[in-house]
Amino acid sequence: MSDAPATGDETVAWFHCFAGIAGDMALGALLHAGADEGEVRGLLGRLALPGWELRVEEALRGGIACARVVVRGDDTVVRTHAAITALIAQASLPARVTERALAVFRALAEVEAALHRRPVDSVHFHEVGGHDAVVDVVGTAAGLEVLGVDVVTASAVATGTGMVRSAHGWLPNPAPATVRLLEGAPSYGRAVPVELTTPTGAALLAALCSSFGPMPAMTVAASGYGGGGADMDELPNCTQVVVGRRAARDPAGPGQPALLLEATVDDVTGEQLGFAVGAALSAGAYDAWVSAVTMKKGRPGHVLHVLSDAVNVDAVRREVRRATGTLGMRATVVERWPVARQMDEVTLDGMPVRMKVTEGRAKAEFDDVALVAARTGASLHDVSSRAEAAWRAAGAAGQGVPDGTGGGSPA
Repeated sequence: MSDAPATGDETVAWFHCFAGIAGDMALGALLHAGADEGEVRGLLGRLALPGWELRVEEALRGGIACARVVVRGDDTVVRTHAAITALIAQASLPARVTERALAVFRALAEVEAALHRRPVDSVHFHEVGGHDAVVDVVGTAAGLEVLGVDVVTASAVATGTGMVRSAHGWLPNPAPATVRLLEGAPSYGRAVPVELTTPTGAALLAALCSSFGPMPAMTVAASGYGGGGADMDELPNCTQVVVGRRAARDPAGPGQPALLLEATVDDVTGEQLGFAVGAALSAGAYDAWVSAVTMKKGRPGHVLHVLSDAVNVDAVRREVRRATGTLGMRATVVERWPVARQMDEVTLDGMPVRMKVTEGRAKAEFDDVALVAARTGASLHDVSSRAEAAWRAAGAAGQGVPDGTGGGSPA
């Protein structure tokens, strides 16, 4: 396994998801980029998971040489999230492999719990609980470790269209779980009737990526392609990974590049401005806000500010123009230092409340707080306080899924 650099540099892996991403494609890309297959197999062998076989084949997708990963085993097994957590936790894997694999399955479990209204640890995984999904996820975490990857990033994520078959029958493409997992990530659809991004692939990105956008500044050390199940006429069916080194970031160092788009308007209503903020966020903007200004000849006006990744600029501009009728926008190149965050969940009065968690802080999602408040008659402040208290109490008790039904003031 690669040792962590001693120079203060960090190793970055950037997944280019121009044809989407799946678990086997991510693992194949890392192996193709140079992750030692023997080391990856050795780590996978620590799992108490009998009866699986991993084949790594050379393939071409759209004329691009790639590694095609095929996992054979019992893909009909239905495992709970708790069972998979125990399987990984007991495997004596390197700490970072364990953490990354558990984070991926945690993301999957939270989405499945929300979609099917079940507690997280009792969620039953169908497609993502079989041998192949476990090997894909743990193998990807192992491949990242073998390559010494410290930071994972990704491009905007392509999805397909049409319908896909699942254990629950036919579902829209992208699948509901995939859409939920891509919340907050830049994504776009291709007119291709193929499931380009699977729930497992989306969970890998949701759990492991610290940022999304163009390839970050780095000194490229290796690259590889992981092939999908079949070749396509429309585009190469593979996921690319680029691995390189960059100086570790600190508050005084370079941040993540972004664009600050601005439009100055003096002939729109407050309702239109509010709609424009929502439309920009729906189009993939990182953030959007409005400032009041005094324009020439003393006219009152507003500036709509939108912080966006470059990949989403066209979509954001279209939405802002549609909402405000502005004749133009200006852009400034800026840097941002986003704090890593993850999603957790508590239960209040039988209703789920999502929690946005950063280091030392947890904040309840306002939409969930508002729903609980509306149904119980409690104040927004009371619901929000109870949710945060329940999350902290569960953390102190070492519980898996916090339950706040017994704490806080009565609804």
